[in-house]
Amino acid sequence: MILTGDRLTPVACNGILVIGDPHVGSRRPGRRKDVVWPQAVLGKLERCVAIANERQLAVVILGDLFDRPVETDMALKNQLVRILKNFHHRPIVNVGNHDIQHTTLTDSDSLALLGLCDVVDVVAASAPVAEFQIGARRVGVGMTPYGQAIPTDARGSFSGADLQAWFTHHDIAFDGGYPGAVPPFAVEGCDVLINGHIHKTQKAVVAGRTRWLNPGNITRQSVDLIDHVPRAWVLDGDGELEAQALPFESNVFDLTGRVVDAADEALVAREVESAFVTLLQAESSTELKRSGDGSIIRDEIEAKFSADSTSDDVRAIVRSLLGEAVERHASQG
Repeated sequence: MILTGDRLTPVACNGILVIGDPHVGSRRPGRRKDVVWPQAVLGKLERCVAIANERQLAVVILGDLFDRPVETDMALKNQLVRILKNFHHRPIVNVGNHDIQHTTLTDSDSLALLGLCDVVDVVAASAPVAEFQIGARRVGVGMTPYGQAIPTDARGSFSGADLQAWFTHHDIAFDGGYPGAVPPFAVEGCDVLINGHIHKTQKAVVAGRTRWLNPGNITRQSVDLIDHVPRAWVLDGDGELEAQALPFESNVFDLTGRVVDAADEALVAREVESAFVTLLQAESSTELKRSGDGSIIRDEIEAKFSADSTSDDVRAIVRSLLGEAVERHASQG
């Protein structure tokens, strides 16, 4: 169903299994070299089903269940439905930016269909959505989808809750600021806020009463996540997260153009730092929006290569990074 904040009868469970950004899709991410895709993602979700059912856990998916708003592969969608229907507790799914074509969830999005067919419960609007009885502790759960304002005051959302948890899908400045990121702030009445969207596991940040957490996703889509360990997490009645191992392969990225000999590492690092400044500046401004394929900033970088006699290794690295930046902006646009 599409949750609207009215399902507040407490549900008994032993905790909440938190699943970060699965990004289920038929299109294999550019540098992944899996022979069969997306079995790696589906396998992790199947393991999540086993963990949740064995431990009698409720389930929350942090957003971006789909990698694209409209998934056209019917066989894949059927596979996903079979997996999700095996959860004893129907998953509650936040709406991520990859789940929607417009600013909010609509009937044209694949995630909406899963909600309407009661495969998952989808949270389409920011609200308190559920309560869980975890042992002697009553936990209230609220959610804010991507693009909607995170509340600054959650007091009064739940009556008699021992712990108030809120789930979001936002650009949050956990590890230093960057353009557009929201610094963690105190949410009155909220004990723990768990964020999706940012794919790497982040260190906890405490603001007032609120402890902000970002567990990271279960699907490594880009090479910058090469060291990220995909895990699910169990939220207990005290607001603590316990990591749960998921099956994954370490060597899943094609690193062509991204790996250099150790002897050249220091020199290449300095050259990359210099050559990459232009690209970073472009990502933090509107340069990439001036041309859909990044051709304007690409011309500027190539000119810098020529002026600085940049090595071929560095050129390959920066060109690869530019390609990933263009693809990322296209998917967000």
